Amino acid sequence: MSFKIDSEIQAIKQRFEIVGNSDKLNNAIRVAMQVAPTDMSVLITGESGAGKESFSKIIHSLSHRKHGQFIAINCGAIPEGTIDSELFGHEKGSFTGATGDRKGYFEVTNGGTIFLDEIGEMPQSTQARLLRVLENGEFIKVGSSKVQKTDVRVIAATNVNLLDAVGKGKFREDLYYRLSTVPIYVPALRERDDDVVLLFKKFAYDFSENYRTEPIKLSDDAKRYLKSHRFPGNIRQLKNLVEQISVLSVEREINLDQLQTYLPRTGSNLPAILSKEDTSDNFTERDILYKVLFDMKSDMAELKKLVFKMLDGDDNDQEILEDHKTLFQNIDSSHARLDEYKEEKDEEDGDDEPKLVISSNQDDYDSEVEDITHEMELEDSLSLEKKEKELIIKALRKNNNKRKYAAEDLGISERTLYRKIKQYELENL
Repeated sequence: MSFKIDSEIQAIKQRFEIVGNSDKLNNAIRVAMQVAPTDMSVLITGESGAGKESFSKIIHSLSHRKHGQFIAINCGAIPEGTIDSELFGHEKGSFTGATGDRKGYFEVTNGGTIFLDEIGEMPQSTQARLLRVLENGEFIKVGSSKVQKTDVRVIAATNVNLLDAVGKGKFREDLYYRLSTVPIYVPALRERDDDVVLLFKKFAYDFSENYRTEPIKLSDDAKRYLKSHRFPGNIRQLKNLVEQISVLSVEREINLDQLQTYLPRTGSNLPAILSKEDTSDNFTERDILYKVLFDMKSDMAELKKLVFKMLDGDDNDQEILEDHKTLFQNIDSSHARLDEYKEEKDEEDGDDEPKLVISSNQDDYDSEVEDITHEMELEDSLSLEKKEKELIIKALRKNNNKRKYAAEDLGISERTLYRKIKQYELENL
């Protein structure tokens, strides 16, 4: 029995030009073969470029719907305003530009199979319509009130974690469980052991026939390097790489050094926000940390000013200011220096106007401690302002002085960036 299944898997590979012998790949093909004769919904998961559409074709070709129509739709490529019309059709006059009736894919593909790629990009309003098709086989055209029937098998695919999307409220939970009756995971290229070398050879022979050249080959060192690469673009990236080498390389046997020129190391295999290379065009983690700290300092200063304005001028709230006067001592306002000045009425002269006098109470004002505090705050402020200026210069140079894109990199508005440029005198940078 096992031998029969293995031979059937090999037959499927040859039919759909699937190259590889990894256990994860064979298991995915085996599940596709087992679920194909049924009408159950299938959810295919895997990274972009891993070959998910090939599995949808396997399922359709082995099902009783193989003589019906097969349509592959990329949900992420259809605008949100027109996806309902594309999938379910519309009536004449249902919206601007609807000059006639139109059949949707679910009506056209009646008796066949629809492959919905990037299902995670589908709008929630469309998700509700799709759920009705899956549960009852019913749909309503846009602008119509008539319920229509359809008999369509739905195969969905995604390169994102739909459970996370469900938790964030971006994908319907009931639709997720309705779609994932049978899940199929397509392994990434880096999970397929020696398959990357087999695929390289296959693509090399294909391109040698297309361009009528001798197929390229890899040295042993180059093969080891190829297998160690992550290939975030998976099979699509590998195919483009082989085509590039086949066209541009004069040598037909590619050694390690030559391969590295076409496939350089991208750094750590761990996910990272920034490159580890500290170049003038890239922001380092240290730069980002300084920016965050500077933003926090600015936000705290604004918050303190706002609170001070709310409390100032009220007799009851003056007690709060007195109890926490060290909190407001560095606000840039002449009347905010509570630790240095106090208001005092001149009762002897009967003058109603308050006047400012320097406090003589040593507990309230300690000049030596105050000087040290202000000196440290001034030094910190200058240091953060210096880093902010450096970040702005880096962003402007990186984006060729295009301030719109520099502002996006810095996470601030264009208006704020213009003000900062003027503040640091960077107009002629």
